[in-house]
Amino acid sequence: MGTPVYKRILDLFEAEGVNTLFGIPDPNFVHLFLEAEKRGWTVVAPHHEAAAGFMAEAASRMTGKPGLCIGTLGPGMANMMPAVQCARVENSPVIFLGGQRARVTERRVRRGRIQFVRQEPMIEDSVKYSGSIEYADQTDEIVREAIRQALSGRPGPSYIEYPAHVILEELDLPEVAPPASYRLVNQGADIDRVREAARLIGEAKNPILLLGHAVHTTRMGAAVKDLALLMNCPVVQTSGGTSYIEGLEDRTFQYVFSDASLEAVEESDLVVALGTEIGEPLHYGTTRWWAKNNATRKWIYVEQDPTAIGVNRPIDVPLVGDLRGVVPQLVRELQAAPRDPAPGLAAFMKDGKAELDALAKETESKSGGGEVGIHTSRMVVEATKAFPKDGILIRDGGATVVYQWTYSQCKPHDVIWNQNYGHIGTGLPYATGAMLADRAATGESRPGMLLTSDSSFLFHVAELETAVRCKLPLVCVVGVDFQWGLEVGVYKRTFGQGTSEIGTHWSNEVRLDKMAQGFGCHGEFVEDIADLQPAIERAYASGKCAVIHVRIDPKANSEEMPKYEKFRTWYAEGSQ
Repeated sequence: MGTPVYKRILDLFEAEGVNTLFGIPDPNFVHLFLEAEKRGWTVVAPHHEAAAGFMAEAASRMTGKPGLCIGTLGPGMANMMPAVQCARVENSPVIFLGGQRARVTERRVRRGRIQFVRQEPMIEDSVKYSGSIEYADQTDEIVREAIRQALSGRPGPSYIEYPAHVILEELDLPEVAPPASYRLVNQGADIDRVREAARLIGEAKNPILLLGHAVHTTRMGAAVKDLALLMNCPVVQTSGGTSYIEGLEDRTFQYVFSDASLEAVEESDLVVALGTEIGEPLHYGTTRWWAKNNATRKWIYVEQDPTAIGVNRPIDVPLVGDLRGVVPQLVRELQAAPRDPAPGLAAFMKDGKAELDALAKETESKSGGGEVGIHTSRMVVEATKAFPKDGILIRDGGATVVYQWTYSQCKPHDVIWNQNYGHIGTGLPYATGAMLADRAATGESRPGMLLTSDSSFLFHVAELETAVRCKLPLVCVVGVDFQWGLEVGVYKRTFGQGTSEIGTHWSNEVRLDKMAQGFGCHGEFVEDIADLQPAIERAYASGKCAVIHVRIDPKANSEEMPKYEKFRTWYAEGSQ
């Protein structure tokens, strides 16, 4: 007896370690969903296909495996397009599996067909690979090519079309082979280049380790910790790489939003860059705080995509390969000749800690513009002080995220947010997908905290029901000012005070805590900062998904974003 196509698809993903699936099933997928559930997969149907895509993206970030989600034919795949584009820009290896009418229907010369649009032309420019299982015996090659392309070079999404005529066809095929049989796995770099990099590290007086987003998504924290300790140097995070590695918290600070990190950058004579594009938020590693010593500073760059080498800035030692292969190579070379601590390391750690403490103290005197008592910076400080140990932090929002970059008092090991694309509204589905994938991988249900603002939170508020249904210990701390805070700020900076700020304000009658209770969540309302930490404690103690509605000052939120002038330097419009 043969294997139905839908079972073979699951077999192929299981070989890659994938065991989570997100999407709303239609007739194309009911067989696949039922089989996945029987196998013990985590199968979750959200309330919107875009949310399914964001959940799958978050799952890939938490596991280092491809994310998998499905979209129903026609409107389902159209709804999923924001997540497809986001995965592309965020370099996330998500496989989007789309249902479609049988080809006999699609190729008819007919009008008035139900729930039909040609999907590949809509999607193919936003993915690294697009393929269709036209015949049952193509299943292996199409799925493997989608995964191969998604994980090779610069990661990104793939699309597989799944027409109705192949669903129940059967295959007579051998057992699924392991991933290494059909794609590169943990590719290492040229050993001569690795030795050259080790030599430069040994000769450097003030090296720094620059960590980007892929350090987290490849789950390489332990190996990178070994490298950092052997280099004995400061660690600087990119804006996309804000997950802290356990054991390196006290030497890690964020570029631009930490003064200590800027001092380390200016004094550095060598940069080892891991898992980052060296793009606009890093000023391409040439201008602003990189300008000092730019002519003499050496760069070692670990990058999986060879076409990225030397594009944004010259690279002295390119190490082309997967972080999972290259970082252990560097560690082995450096173990033979450990170096003394970089001269500025102790000062970097001391200054960074003092800066965080001073920022927390500073917020105690902030009351905003008087419209509402809670300044956004105070909300961020108090909420992040209450962040649970070993929790998962999810960020979302506009102005609220800018405040978090500067004022956050916690150093979580898992941070999920949308940096490259700037797609607000991803927070709730990201939280759901990350927490579910983590639970599926570990068997434990770690607490999560979503720190966001009202406008962003309302994008996918229906996914509160998903979080409740899945019994996630998620606490959503939502700063509420009934406006688009960043955009109000733009009006004020462009036209001054008193403009109408058209299109940026909305009803102040909304109560997110009461809305959440309607979904079965625990709800809290906070308008005094002294009540925030106790509210967070009660929320976690409830054992439910929870929403805390925090009234923040709209004037302060739009006018006093910290280090906004530095944030604006990301958008250099050709000057970098």
